[in-house]
Amino acid sequence: MADTKQNDNTVVPMVTEKKLGVNALIALVIGSMLGGGVFSLPQNFASVASPGALIIGWVITGVGMLCLAFIYQNLSMRCPDLDGGIYSYARAGFGDFIGFQSAWGYWLSVWIGNVSYLVLLFSAISFFFPLFGNGNNLPSIIGASIVLWVAHSLVLYGIREVAFINTILTVIKVAILIVFIGAVLVAFKIGVFTADFWGRMLMVSGSHSDILNQVKSTMLVTTWVFIGIEGATVVSARAAKRKDIGKATVVGLLGALSIYILVSLLSMGVLSQATLAGLKNPSMAGVLENIIGPLGAKFVSGSVVISLTGALLAWTLFAAELPRIAAKDGIFPRIFTKINKKSSPSFSLWITNGLIQFFLIFTLASTAGYQSIFSMATAAILPPYLFSAAYGLKLALTAERYGDKEPRTGALICGVIATLYGVWLCYAAGDSMLLSSLLFLPGILVFLWQKKSQSHLMMKSADWVVALMILAVSLWTLNLLLRGELHIV
Repeated sequence: MADTKQNDNTVVPMVTEKKLGVNALIALVIGSMLGGGVFSLPQNFASVASPGALIIGWVITGVGMLCLAFIYQNLSMRCPDLDGGIYSYARAGFGDFIGFQSAWGYWLSVWIGNVSYLVLLFSAISFFFPLFGNGNNLPSIIGASIVLWVAHSLVLYGIREVAFINTILTVIKVAILIVFIGAVLVAFKIGVFTADFWGRMLMVSGSHSDILNQVKSTMLVTTWVFIGIEGATVVSARAAKRKDIGKATVVGLLGALSIYILVSLLSMGVLSQATLAGLKNPSMAGVLENIIGPLGAKFVSGSVVISLTGALLAWTLFAAELPRIAAKDGIFPRIFTKINKKSSPSFSLWITNGLIQFFLIFTLASTAGYQSIFSMATAAILPPYLFSAAYGLKLALTAERYGDKEPRTGALICGVIATLYGVWLCYAAGDSMLLSSLLFLPGILVFLWQKKSQSHLMMKSADWVVALMILAVSLWTLNLLLRGELHIV
């Protein structure tokens, strides 16, 4: 029987929680990054860049993401009191308002993204059962709803149990991707790979694309594939050892980065760039079908189902855990701190998955309407990365949380690179970043409402400046939409 304690008139179960080990944390990082996007990389890259440009793009992206991973590793060790990771770093570095906006944007982006995962899941299943169509018809919504509430029940049953299942699914999906990498390595032809190494024959939007534009295009593709690198920091309060958080982040990133590079580059040695660019997604299916026949397409389609299921579990956990930490800090309403006897964030989970269920039904009634909201939410997850990197840079510059004469050169270099990369991510999001301002705007009202019930929440002069900037960008975005110069896709 669990004990209880009284805390601000709220009864909270006192439980002995089993913490997450390093392997479970690594699996959460890799599992959340490797969703459905990895299976479309061959076509995504071939349509915009040559092998030479892709290599340059991966080097730049790899350096930027590694610096961000090292920032998370450093912060997790220097800030053991900050349990919300990506949100907590933004708040510690830049105040309650920025912290709230980071938590608000991250939460919205994650649970709206989970709706997309469910639709994609049943779209992939339709390869075997055509009944499910494009993943947004009535049978798909019924199936997606069942999957949603099964995932909900698993998280309620226990975080450690969910992490264990996610670990198994992550091992399976990584094994599947290794099989694919092995197959393309055997089929790899250096002549195909070097046929147009610098893309002199590459046509993008009806004209030849130079190296600089190709590199930029590869980095636009990679903007989204590393979402999830923060996974271990979001559940840092659940980690058995603090040092495991940073280790899991770096190892998880290196694992995912290696898979991304091998999948995208080796595929360019199997099929010509023009052929790859014309493949239907998930394009890995077309590549493997070329190597081993129709069985290859079935293998990849089944792999997408497994991969999406694992990613959905990880993101369900993140979507519920971050609001709990934010509420614990007084940023979100206090009721979000409620946990059950298994230490799972029960109230946060019910609210989050209730919203997902509503939007699943909404996709059935209005696919265009959901796509509009999804377009707004996709980029809302990026500013928290920028604020995390900037906080790491801030600590290195001020020597806060550093010992006397402790070297900071490495942290300064990583901080500068990661912050610049964070700025790039927000810039590269383009129209999606503009659209996300429409979701950050109501966050200002929610913060002000929460401020009334929390006397410690403050709006400083700089916060009002940021709020006015969000308002200005939102109005400009609406203006562009009304004039037809910006489109929601």
